[in-house]
Amino acid sequence: MEPLAFRAPMRSRDDDVPRGVAADRAIEHAVCGIGARLEPPPASLREALTAVDAAYGERTARRLERFAAATRGSFVWTRDTSESFWLGRLSGAWRYDSSAGAAAVDLVHVRSCEWMPSPIPDHEVPPSVHRAFARGGRNWQQIRAADAAPASARVWSRETSR
Repeated sequence: MEPLAFRAPMRSRDDDVPRGVAADRAIEHAVCGIGARLEPPPASLREALTAVDAAYGERTARRLERFAAATRGSFVWTRDTSESFWLGRLSGAWRYDSSAGAAAVDLVHVRSCEWMPSPIPDHEVPPSVHRAFARGGRNWQQIRAADAAPASARVWSRETSR
C-alpha cells in the first residue's frame, strides 16, 4: 500500500494541556500519537479499543483504530508550540505509552515516527497541508487531497538529501 499523508495536530481534548506541547514531546521522543488516557494501561490494541470506546465513545475508538492502521512509511505533519510545521514518517506499530510524561500531555497512543531534524519552512509546506491545518480541529486525519502524499514525499526527499 502506498504511503498517505496525515494531519496529526497531537492536541489533547483536555483543555489544560497547552497547544503544541504534545507535538514537542512527540518530536523529542520520535513518536506520533493521539490522546485518550486509560487506567489501567491496555496490554493490546484490542484492549485499548474496547477501553477507549467505553471511556470516550465510539468515534474516539474509531479514530484510534485508523491511527493504528495507518501504513508504515506514511507521512505525518504536525505543528509545535511555535506553530512551525514538522514532517515525519510512521515507522512503528501502535503501543500505549504509560509514562508520566506521555500522560501529562495526553499523548499515550503512539507509534514510532522518524521526524525531520528541523521544521519545514512555511513556503515548502504543500498547500494541501496548509489547508488541512487551517480547518482547525484536534483530530488525527488523512489529508485527502490527491497531491498531499506526493508533495510530502518531495519535501521529504529534498530535506533528507541536504
